[in-house]
Amino acid sequence: MNKKITGCIVTYNNMSTIDNAVSSLLECTAADFRLFIVDNGSTDGTPEHIEKTYPQVTVIRSGGNIGFGAGHNLIADKLDSDYHVIINPDISVKDDVISTLAAYLDENPDIGLVSPQIKFPDGRIQILGKRTPCLRYLFASHFRKGDEPDEVLREYAMLDEDYSKPFAIENASGCFMFIRTEIFKKLGGFDKRYFMYFEDCDLSREVNRISSVVHHPGITVYHEWGRGSKRNYKLKLIHATSMVKYFTKWCFKK
Repeated sequence: MNKKITGCIVTYNNMSTIDNAVSSLLECTAADFRLFIVDNGSTDGTPEHIEKTYPQVTVIRSGGNIGFGAGHNLIADKLDSDYHVIINPDISVKDDVISTLAAYLDENPDIGLVSPQIKFPDGRIQILGKRTPCLRYLFASHFRKGDEPDEVLREYAMLDEDYSKPFAIENASGCFMFIRTEIFKKLGGFDKRYFMYFEDCDLSREVNRISSVVHHPGITVYHEWGRGSKRNYKLKLIHATSMVKYFTKWCFKK
C-alpha cells in the first residue's frame, strides 16, 4: 500500500490530552502519514508545545475559536492525500489503525467513510449513535442513567448488529472519521452552519448520499470523551443550537 494519508486534530486548550493523541498516532503509524494540528486560539500553550515537541507535525493557527468543523475545513486545500482522518485531541491508539483502515478502504472502493470501534481508555465500549439522530434517540442519550443502555439507546447505537464484521451505519462519530480525501473535498468538508456538534451527523448523511459509511468493529481507537455539553451551560446552548440547525436542514432538504 503506497497511499498517502493525512490527519487533522483541532485543538482548543487541550494540553491535558494532546501528547497522548499525537505521540500514539506518530509512534503506531507505519503508513505515509502527515498530521496537521489546527489550533483555535489556545491560551494554555498547546500550539507552542506541539511545535517544540513534534516538529514533524504541521501546526496552523486559525486566529481564534472558529469551531470544530471550520477548523478541520481550514486545511482542506492543503490535502494531497488519498485518505484523510478527522481526529479528536482526546483520541489515542495502541496499534497501527491508520494503515489498517487505509488497507480496508483500498479493498472496498464502494465505501467512502469508515468509523472504527471506539472505546474508553479502560476498554469499555462507548455507546455512540450509529443511526440517524431523532429526538427520542437524543433524549434517551442525554438523560441516560447508569452504564447499561436502555432499549432505545441500543437501537440508536445498533448494538444488536453482528459486531464480528463491518456493517453499514447512518451516523459516524466525529471523534475519529476515516474518509476518502476526494469525498471530503467534494462535499466541501463540514457544513459551515455548525460551530460544534451535529457536524459529524451531517457529514455522515452527506457521504451516504454519494457513497457509503461503515462501522468496523474489528479496529479500535480510544476516546476519553468528556461529554462537556452535559455539564457546561454554554456548551449545552451550542449543542441545542446545532440540533435545531441539523433538523431544520434535513427536514427541508430535497
